[in-house]
Amino acid sequence: MLKFVHRTLNQFINSQSLSGVVLALAAVLALVLSNSPWGEAYNRFVQLPGEVRVGGDLLVLSKSLLHWVNDLWMAVFFFLVGLEIKRELLDGELASRSQALLPAGAALGGMLVPALIYMAINAGDPVAMRGWAIPAATDIAFALGILVLLGSRVPASLKVFLTAVAIIDDLGAILIIAFFYTDGLSVTALAAAGVGVLVLLALNRAKVMAIGPYVMVGLVIWLFVYKSGIHATLAGVVTALAIPLSDGKGGSPLKTAEHALHPWVAFAVLPMFAFANAGVSLQGVTMGTLLQSVPLGITAGLLLGKAIGVFGASWLLIRFAGARLPAEAGWGQFFGVCLLCGVGFTMSLFIGALAFAGQDAAYETQLKLGVLCGSLLSGVLGAVMLLRSSAAKAQR
Repeated sequence: MLKFVHRTLNQFINSQSLSGVVLALAAVLALVLSNSPWGEAYNRFVQLPGEVRVGGDLLVLSKSLLHWVNDLWMAVFFFLVGLEIKRELLDGELASRSQALLPAGAALGGMLVPALIYMAINAGDPVAMRGWAIPAATDIAFALGILVLLGSRVPASLKVFLTAVAIIDDLGAILIIAFFYTDGLSVTALAAAGVGVLVLLALNRAKVMAIGPYVMVGLVIWLFVYKSGIHATLAGVVTALAIPLSDGKGGSPLKTAEHALHPWVAFAVLPMFAFANAGVSLQGVTMGTLLQSVPLGITAGLLLGKAIGVFGASWLLIRFAGARLPAEAGWGQFFGVCLLCGVGFTMSLFIGALAFAGQDAAYETQLKLGVLCGSLLSGVLGAVMLLRSSAAKAQR
């Protein structure tokens, strides 16, 4: 059993590494196209209209490609996140208090401190303050990708720690979206979504092991959640949490779904999200632009806030609550991983799009600049810190 868990974890980490490379390439391609003679063509592509009609005019959904990606494609991503959270809580690194204590505290500190730094920098601007949660996120694919590319110089325990922190971070982001980025709530649509959730629970209690029925009900819930005013991607999480972990015969519907879905999310959903959202024109961008309150708050939150919050909370737990530093890791290496937690790319862009929806387009540009700068600096400095600390440890 231990060999299976170890092999599964290695497969997960290695696939995250490769998906991080693909994600980076998609983001770079979007940036290059946005600042090339094909910039206008890129903008037209992400704004391509798409329409779904059911029963004539009974149900009409008309959205741009960008919105389809952010509302429907990302629901698939959140479905996978929900599966990962449930597995980790019931049968993984977060299944016991002793295992969950350090990454849970680290994740909490890594969400709180960046948000406080952002709010301190943007105090007085009510629109900018809507983005307080942007630097609170960690991109598991990018961060783990950097860590794995460093190879055996980084202890495996740090990869497990980073994975657990990022998963708890995703759970925090889900709750933030649900409670703070919901406008114009429709009670009728929300009640209809609630009926769908009851159907999911009934399927679970009836020990339905096939994934199909859950997905079909999940699509209906997605529609009603979309109509309710709550962000539709949360339907993916709710659906995932209903899928059984075990079929009682040695199999796991949840793990089967997770393994089948992971390549599609890693190499299609997330790269498409990056390509559609990372494009930003750098024309006219100066150092002064980067020092505006929104990009400065995001960059400082990701680079300083994440490192301080994750490391500080971890130190307190290790010093006073009996938590332990990950096996075979030194404090320098651990701080390097804390820096990597500031790679917020995917989720930061996603939360930012919700925060500044309907606002002046300048906020969108500032959002992307801040996320790109903060994530890049965190990734580079984290990798350098890990290399130097690992080299120093090897010499001792």
